[in-house]
Amino acid sequence: MKIASSNTNFNSRVRLEGFNPSKGLSRGASKFKEISWYTIKVFFFLSAIPYPTNFKIFLLRLYGAEVGKNITLKPRVNIHFPWKLKIGNNVWIGEESFLLNFEELTIGNNVCVSQRVFLCGGNHNFKDPTMPYRNGPISLRDGCWVGACCFIGPGVCIGEDTVLTVGSIVTSSVGPNLVYRKGNSDLMKVRWI
Repeated sequence: MKIASSNTNFNSRVRLEGFNPSKGLSRGASKFKEISWYTIKVFFFLSAIPYPTNFKIFLLRLYGAEVGKNITLKPRVNIHFPWKLKIGNNVWIGEESFLLNFEELTIGNNVCVSQRVFLCGGNHNFKDPTMPYRNGPISLRDGCWVGACCFIGPGVCIGEDTVLTVGSIVTSSVGPNLVYRKGNSDLMKVRWI
């Protein structure tokens, strides 16, 4: 298959055969624990059936998550490593959210994670031909609201009471008390005056 290129004399330097999946990622659990979690996740978390939140919280705690009180956990939420997850009190997590927490993911108190949010703690170093992992923790501080379909990358902290508007792409930390939009046109303004 021939692919169009802007420079026909350019040869790719990417060498994915050299990628080492054990370098730059501490899975944080045994293979048995990880496989058993994936089985539980498929049946009770990725399902459209609205299993009771308290039951799902019980399962998350069983697998090492720290979870507060008064949580709303909607169907089809994909949590990668519950043993690297901390959730505060009074938190909502919407349908089809993906919590790819290769590193610690901390969700504070009174936080709303809307539908189809992608909290992506995993990435690759594209400047290295073997593209090793370049992962980082994510922190959503107290009172923040992550709008539907937002992407938050590794190493990002969202400040207290900050709102990320629908579809925002966030690859660096955002301070407290802001309304933040990142996309076609950027916007940042104070939330509470």
